Amino acid sequence: MHAVQRLHQYRKSLSTTTYKSRGQRVIRCELCRLAEKFCICSLTPNVESNAGFLLLMYDTEVLKPSNTGKLIADLIPDTYAFLWSRTEENPEVLALLANPIWQPMIVFPKDYAGEEREIFDNEVVLSSGKRPLFIMLDGSWREAKKMFRRSPYLQNLPVVSFTPKAPESDAEISSRYQIRVAANNTELATAEVAAQVLSLTGEQTNANLLDLWFDVFSYEYQRAVCQGNKGNPNAVADYMAFTKQHDIVLAKDLATANIEDLTKK
Repeated sequence: MHAVQRLHQYRKSLSTTTYKSRGQRVIRCELCRLAEKFCICSLTPNVESNAGFLLLMYDTEVLKPSNTGKLIADLIPDTYAFLWSRTEENPEVLALLANPIWQPMIVFPKDYAGEEREIFDNEVVLSSGKRPLFIMLDGSWREAKKMFRRSPYLQNLPVVSFTPKAPESDAEISSRYQIRVAANNTELATAEVAAQVLSLTGEQTNANLLDLWFDVFSYEYQRAVCQGNKGNPNAVADYMAFTKQHDIVLAKDLATANIEDLTKK
């Protein structure tokens, strides 16, 4: 289990009632949170990345099966996830921000940053020997703004801001997230934002892979709901073709390899 999956289990343990959302009667995989018959766990990619992600999740966000923050953790090994609190500072979060291997920065629109805040606009500049730690404020737009304003330990960190671009193109894009209704189509889903910042760090293959993984999740999620599927019907085929082209190992391949190793012993 990765960080978001563990946080999901922890948040469920705190609940005194069952969290009710659309599609609550659907029997879901406990890991990918899709309907069991559309589970995508076997297709999870196995890649390496120099980047890290710190997801600060707004209370019930981690309980929502439509959450896309978990897609980042599916892909990026160094992904950390914590519940956000307005009144308490998590010592694990503070320790992570203070870890000298990381250069932490908040991914947020520059228009909300104060004049004294350092801003990386459509670029990421790293200090020597540092790895980027992208802080994602995971919740609705209203919730994200609240987290941005009311987290004292984040106030001195630089902000990464960008103009959404299509992969390997200067064409601006809008969100492909059809599962929830956003205030406007310029509000990207968390996984879409992560793909954009991976591109800024030069990890274009991982950025493209996360975009394709997002499409797989979106399409397979919508197959289990009582509404028209607006996702890409070729999402899985496109994803599989990309992983094959770039020799990316999937969970099903690792499982097969492990079984073969066991039979040889």
